[in-house]
Amino acid sequence: MTRREQAASEREAAAARWMKEVDKADTGKKVLCPMPGLIVSIAVAEGQEVKAGETLAVVEAMKMQNVLRAERDGQIKKIHAAAGATLAVDAVIMEFS
Repeated sequence: MTRREQAASEREAAAARWMKEVDKADTGKKVLCPMPGLIVSIAVAEGQEVKAGETLAVVEAMKMQNVLRAERDGQIKKIHAAAGATLAVDAVIMEFS
């Protein structure tokens, strides 16, 4: 693990020594819910080929609809959520192969 170097007070530096660095999970093939919200629609099906920029799902949060788009070309392996479902932040919506 590498740490970023930054300026800190003595108190902050002492506290930082006790802070554990958490490894991030690899979510490269998963589409996660970016915020707590309602799944308005799922625009793809399992097994479907998608292109970068294509709409995958729409999530509504605080009366705003957020369109989730594919970041790269791929194939939908599994859809974990359905329209009408309420999801927490970072809940898995779907996975790519």
